[in-house]
Amino acid sequence: MRVLVVEDEAALAAAVARGLRREGMAVDLAPDGADALDKLACNRYDVVVLDRDLPKVHGDDVCRSLAGSADPVRVLMLTASGELDDRVAGLSLGADDYLGKPFAFAELVARVRALARRRVAATPPVLRHEDLIVDPARRTATRSGRPLPLTNKEFAVLCVLLGAGGAVISAEELLERVWDENADPFTNTIRVTVMNLRRKLGGPPVVETVVGAGYRITPAPHPA
Repeated sequence: MRVLVVEDEAALAAAVARGLRREGMAVDLAPDGADALDKLACNRYDVVVLDRDLPKVHGDDVCRSLAGSADPVRVLMLTASGELDDRVAGLSLGADDYLGKPFAFAELVARVRALARRRVAATPPVLRHEDLIVDPARRTATRSGRPLPLTNKEFAVLCVLLGAGGAVISAEELLERVWDENADPFTNTIRVTVMNLRRKLGGPPVVETVVGAGYRITPAPHPA
């Protein structure tokens, strides 16, 4: 899951980013509305955590821009006020959810995950493939009941592939959805991550390479 945090309070933005990264999310930061619009024009995000009172371009204008785009992203709006009128105003601008400051970090994480699930409506909360069970909310993965010690990136790659329902996901899309803007697109990071993921998943193979196209979950064998 890739998240854009738009917040002009540097300490708060850094704390939110650290916390979301610990939850296995790829996080980019924007200190103002203008920078947020630039990043949104170049990158695909699952969720935008958007402060309302931003410099350069107000958060309301960023939200209006997102709501009117061809592929609207889910928006969690933050504000210093939790009054009903402010919540209604934020939602009327096109925000999908609203959270007043100060907030409990656990609630922020839960709301971000819920919005990401809504972006891909067909994705179930628990992902399964034969004896492999992955729970993104609890960040657990088991195979034949055996816990899998996956890193954050390995876990995120597995979630993307399972959520694709057998469709091929290119290396470029994995880079876009799992890594943040600081990732080097010319490294072998994805290949190494997939290799390590396969090793931890064990046999029979779960992740299949489609030469020249990307990766997918190995189709389940048809019953004889």
